[in-house]
Amino acid sequence: MDQTHYTMIIQWSDEDHTFIVTIPELPGARSHADTYVAAAQEGQRLIEEWLEIARERGWPLPKPRAYAGV
Repeated sequence: MDQTHYTMIIQWSDEDHTFIVTIPELPGARSHADTYVAAAQEGQRLIEEWLEIARERGWPLPKPRAYAGV
């Protein structure tokens, strides 16, 4: 499964003054970064690490969401 197919949501947090990145298909995959680009990189790292841990523990891998269009 291609790890680049997971959804990555990057949002600015006024409260925390940082970008929050969430991978909705992967439970607990959420982090933050100072810039949008760094948040995207952090999101990629989250996906890679989450999938690696899931494989090591024998967890089923969630299917990436398909784009439904607008």
